Amino acid sequence: MSVYEAVIGLEVHAQLATASKMFCSCPNHFGNEPNENVCEVCSGMPGALPTLNKKAVEYAAKTGMALNCTVNDYSVFARKSYFYPDLPAGFQTSQLNPPICEHGYVDVTVNGESRRIGITRIHMEDDAGKNLHTGGNISLVDLNRAGTPLIEIVTEPDLRGAEEAATFMRKLRSVLLYLGVCDGNMEEGSLRCDANVSIRPRGSSVFGTRVEIKNLNSFRNVQRAIEYEIKRQKECLEEGEALVQETRLYDSVKNITLSMRSKEEAQDYRYFPNPDLPPVRVSGEELAAWRKELPELPDARRERFMRGFGLSPQDADLLTSEKALADFFEAAVNAYPQAKRIANLIQGELLRELNAGGADLASSPLRPENLAELARIIDEGVISTKIAQDIFGELFAKGGSPEALVRSKGLVQISDAGELEQAVLAAIAENPSEKEAYCGGKTKLLSFFVGQVMKKTRGKANPALVNELLKKHLS
Repeated sequence: MSVYEAVIGLEVHAQLATASKMFCSCPNHFGNEPNENVCEVCSGMPGALPTLNKKAVEYAAKTGMALNCTVNDYSVFARKSYFYPDLPAGFQTSQLNPPICEHGYVDVTVNGESRRIGITRIHMEDDAGKNLHTGGNISLVDLNRAGTPLIEIVTEPDLRGAEEAATFMRKLRSVLLYLGVCDGNMEEGSLRCDANVSIRPRGSSVFGTRVEIKNLNSFRNVQRAIEYEIKRQKECLEEGEALVQETRLYDSVKNITLSMRSKEEAQDYRYFPNPDLPPVRVSGEELAAWRKELPELPDARRERFMRGFGLSPQDADLLTSEKALADFFEAAVNAYPQAKRIANLIQGELLRELNAGGADLASSPLRPENLAELARIIDEGVISTKIAQDIFGELFAKGGSPEALVRSKGLVQISDAGELEQAVLAAIAENPSEKEAYCGGKTKLLSFFVGQVMKKTRGKANPALVNELLKKHLS
């Protein structure tokens, strides 16, 4: 890509976490039986009249505020016409001009370089249903998702690489979770992304032929799909082939994009004003009230964690990436003000358990005060970090007092110098060749002797004291 540069824009669809759907009172809930949450409005029955969900307007406006957008006090809904079995009305209710929000930005940092990515617009719309292909010649339609409130967040073509696009998506998801407007579940489709990708000669200001990749549902797929598409377009140009403006799908198993259809433009959808919905008017008082309700957002919290707790940028990035994780960390530090020790336990043991997929932070019985107590008994020498690692899985699954657990299991750290000295002398006596090699300059064998002492004490020896005693007797 030294000759070419990528030009990427994203269209991100976020399902709003309202109790009911966008234009009716049906429950907005994932996972129910097919066609359980359906009425005459969201199933597109002729003559059924929609009523706008005010909470969806509030969530859209708050998202715009958090993304540095102008929130318009006047916006309108339009009918976006197209035919598909999961859209029984024959149109999607969306916004064209003016949308609820426009002209914002998000700052992202990749490899130490910070760049500003423009937000063109945020508009409200309702989702379509879902086609279920059962095999053979039969397809079924589930309309539970039809009418779900969506916001579409459209970026400027400011992204210049696949990693940058994935970083943007992570940051956007974090903002949405902090706001509480979307659950961010990409596997269930609550957050999904279309990527518009083109390449052009480096230094050129003219856009290349744009290809849209539809429905990317994970950060990994966003990055891999864009990487593949950039490579494909580069190879086409180098081989003298003309690129076609089209929509493509990403096959995550084969890691390729496949042609789906020619790319539609706005005029292809025959947008026209929706006669059943009046313009959306938001008062200045409402906007001011919603702005006051905005929480501390990830960037501000990251800066506060670095300034107030002395965390590194990397530690602060990770701990503020999820609101629940940041809340957990801060509550634990309030209970035991040793931020670095608690940050290490979260980034090591806690994330290990969370990534194993057994439970999430909300469902685990482990509370912040339990983690704070674990940090305290490590610092006080009651247990070693090795013992903390060994018992963490049980703490995560059952909660409770870490100190009571280690005492009940007889895992309290041995810090008696006389008792440890006997184990140290025995380990040295049993390994004369290793002792000779150590004395001959192979000082890395110290860790071998530490391991031998730990075996003799069932992992309960104070590591610092063991190192001190070993160095004394091996010399």
